[in-house]
Amino acid sequence: MSRVRETNLINPSIYFLAAVWHSHSEHLSTIEKDTNGDALWVWCYPSVTAELRTLLLRKCCLTDENKLLHTFVFGQYKRSWFYITTVEVQDSPALKKVTHFSIVLTAKDFNPEKYAAFTRILCRIYLKHGSPVKMMESYIAVLTKGICQSEENGSFLSKDFDARKAYLAGSIKDIVSQFGMETVILYTALMLKKRIVVYHPRIEAIQEFTRTLPALVWHRQDWSILHSYVHLNEEELEALKACTGYIAGFTDSEVSSRSDLYDVYVNLADSEITVSPVVKEAMTMGKLHKEIGQLIVQSAEDPDKSDSQVIKDISLKTKEILATLASLTEVSDGNEKPTLNAEALKQKRFPPATENFLFHLAAAEQMLKI
Repeated sequence: MSRVRETNLINPSIYFLAAVWHSHSEHLSTIEKDTNGDALWVWCYPSVTAELRTLLLRKCCLTDENKLLHTFVFGQYKRSWFYITTVEVQDSPALKKVTHFSIVLTAKDFNPEKYAAFTRILCRIYLKHGSPVKMMESYIAVLTKGICQSEENGSFLSKDFDARKAYLAGSIKDIVSQFGMETVILYTALMLKKRIVVYHPRIEAIQEFTRTLPALVWHRQDWSILHSYVHLNEEELEALKACTGYIAGFTDSEVSSRSDLYDVYVNLADSEITVSPVVKEAMTMGKLHKEIGQLIVQSAEDPDKSDSQVIKDISLKTKEILATLASLTEVSDGNEKPTLNAEALKQKRFPPATENFLFHLAAAEQMLKI
């Protein structure tokens, strides 16, 4: 059973500012675990739907006795990102009956480092005061001015956390060191906007791996395809299935038997990649894929190259492929967007696997006539 604290004790002007900002879908909540072992949703601003509350309680590690303490988790649900920082309470006079608590933020942007840093500061404030008042003041300061400063709790500047840095935070080199030439399967799946499911029992491993994958298709700079923390829950799965292509992370091994959810299945724990029979034809590998795979491996294995340089190398190869595809398109019937000329593609006499890949890539890029 949850007890939600009354929020009208806080300065009304703070709430006015928060209400103005609410159009940006920002939201702040606190979940506590008390000495009886109950996880309680104790405070939130603004109010949240029952659906979102249930989801966030499921993501929060305080509601399951068997789970380890996850200091920070993040994920996406219906185009909204959630970030949850959890701390153990030790010697806090303000929170005598609380053993742990989680600070939950939802936001429209993907930036785990930014929200991990910010929620850590909010946690320190909550540990000291045990009330949302001071925490809310810092939260509104960040929303309206992009900054909150405090000698005892630390300072936070939104502009220190560029979105591009968040995109480059993972390590492509680590992925290649684990999967070698098979990395090209992941690259191909992403290029063709297929559904990738990743399994590992540790959520931290899942989040680190999945957040890096969109960098393989850097030209899109699209992290909205990332769903790094999904449960085998019907509402979550329905929301996931509504997306055309995605990267979804699961800690439940039963996901391997849910072939309706993936085109490519990655067992991260065992370093195995499986391609579903449904997409075998579209994902047929040939000479071009071997070239791309070799380029990825050689670049990633170069000790003098940084992760961002490896991403740049892959991106240059991708641009070459897209330029080839563009040369085979035409603008017709008053359509502004060029579409693939299938005859021009056939006349090039590419190897079958290359022709097949370019055709499916045109479909993914919405360059086929319907």
